[in-house]
Amino acid sequence: MRLLDLKNREFELPAKTDSNFWGGKTIVHPRPLLKRSHWQSLDGQWKFAFDDKGKFSRPTDLSNWSHHIEVPFAPESTKSGIGDEGFHPNCWYEREFATPAGDGRLILHFGAVDYHARVWVNDQYIGEHEGGHTSFSLDITHALNDSGTTKVTVWAHDDPHDLAKPRGKQDWQLKPHSIWYPRTTGIWQTVWLERVSNTYLGHLRWIPDCERWEIGFDIGLAGDVPSSGVQVKVKLSVDGLVIASDSYEVFNGEISRRIALGDPGIDDCRNDLLWSPERPTLIDAEIQLWYQDQLIDEVQSYTALRTVTIQRDRFMLNGRPYYLRLVLDQGYWPDSLMTAPNDEALRRDVELVKAMGFNGVRKHQKIEDPRFLYWADVLGLLVWEEMPSAYRFTPKAVERMTREWTEIIKRDVSHPCIVAWVPFNESWGVPNLVETAAHRNYVLAMYHLTKTLDPTRPVIGNDGWESTDTDILAIHDYDKKPERLAHRYRPDIQMSDLFERSRPGGRILTLDNYPHQGQPIMLTEFGGIAYVPSDTPDADKAWGYESCSNISELEIKYSTLLETVNNIEMFSGFCYTQFTDTFQEANGLLYGDRTPKFPIEAIRAATLSGKGLCTPTSC
Repeated sequence: MRLLDLKNREFELPAKTDSNFWGGKTIVHPRPLLKRSHWQSLDGQWKFAFDDKGKFSRPTDLSNWSHHIEVPFAPESTKSGIGDEGFHPNCWYEREFATPAGDGRLILHFGAVDYHARVWVNDQYIGEHEGGHTSFSLDITHALNDSGTTKVTVWAHDDPHDLAKPRGKQDWQLKPHSIWYPRTTGIWQTVWLERVSNTYLGHLRWIPDCERWEIGFDIGLAGDVPSSGVQVKVKLSVDGLVIASDSYEVFNGEISRRIALGDPGIDDCRNDLLWSPERPTLIDAEIQLWYQDQLIDEVQSYTALRTVTIQRDRFMLNGRPYYLRLVLDQGYWPDSLMTAPNDEALRRDVELVKAMGFNGVRKHQKIEDPRFLYWADVLGLLVWEEMPSAYRFTPKAVERMTREWTEIIKRDVSHPCIVAWVPFNESWGVPNLVETAAHRNYVLAMYHLTKTLDPTRPVIGNDGWESTDTDILAIHDYDKKPERLAHRYRPDIQMSDLFERSRPGGRILTLDNYPHQGQPIMLTEFGGIAYVPSDTPDADKAWGYESCSNISELEIKYSTLLETVNNIEMFSGFCYTQFTDTFQEANGLLYGDRTPKFPIEAIRAATLSGKGLCTPTSC
């Protein structure tokens, strides 16, 4: 097949692929939900310089580059080649590359830059972006020249002491302490180029509807949008079998349509097409953009038929009660911090979580790389997506979080693996939630904003305690005694006693005027058992909610605790703390290098112990 741009220049469209060979190594496509064949990674070695005093304001101010850095790894990481964890509020990047041939537009993409980025191309200012966890793109076509070489310069500002910006687990002290980790400054996700036509598909959202047995989509065009004569062609297939192929006229640069599928009616046949962790069936999508009988853009994507709802006190997946067995996942690696060492590491994390008996993760205080979400989609793993917190309550903090959270939902909403949104954790960023109306209104506003942007998923307003409006009442309880947990959440307890008198962590579970209204109750943080051998250097600095000094004790404690929690009928799910050791936090089931602390088969047996609830395929 050949692709035509609006200037009628013809060039080969490579075969459908999820990877690209560049610089002597295979690079996977960084945006799996909207893939084009004409793209190029800019990861690799860049020139780099710290600018601690903020002396430079434009690329021409820099004459000497003190370092080289391996992008996309943050300068605090050893993987970057720098490994400097000091306070550095400003840093600069620069790289030259051969300008890709072709007509149309050249788009420069950044996976994430923490926190405020400005970008120049060939010393010409292009644009900027604020927000350390979201992607952004810039059209750099107008800044290209005839030299055949393009230079990109990036300035990143990230005040290490600013507690009014969403920063998650990044420490504000010089060295990581307690539950806080090394900072991440500057570029920490992939940088890449994409060649597109003058008119192209700019936005795509999938909206599955199992009740009506439909796949919906919203598409927005970008670039020079003709007033008429534009068509979108959508083809859906499963395992190579085409299940829909339709064409639609585009009006005013956007289109929203629903594709009705042939509903088999009976569950045995329906289950073949539904997505779940046990059977992660994906629907491949090919989308073409045509202008006056010319193919001007083509992308590959995917979606899935699955629904998540709340029915009384249970979480429902595809219309059936589904017991959530989640593990808290910080998403850090010892040598590369928030950036995965490679794509294989992201896939391996998903495989390990499933091998340990869990069916999902609560990504804690981190917005994960889209490649992780891709592997969760492909391999079948549920994801709770949680907004990294700011820690001060100020108008600026509210503005920053609202803007970035909106960008996050827009980017990730089409991933079938995501089954819940979590804007707040443990009242971080709203420390006076009980006493101050503005703090309560902020949580309520973010809950309702999230429900407005995505009405198809549950939203947990404030995970842990002090709940206001919420679809799931999420409790954090690190009681060391399993028998006390069993007693506190026993079948015959009066709900009024639980919610008016129980104070895990010293916090009330629900605020006044926001009583429990029958929502599912989940234990979304518990355990935190640290393994700290007696001969561990700096053993007193190892973090955990309780500790043990030998592996057999850890296995016994975990097995006893999980059997207890699995048998508490009140819970419709849980999230154990945590997946891996993370720096001084020694409470992982795996070490930081992903080695299990005791046999993974034993971890799995304990995770699945007890009654729990049925899965959609066993009900």
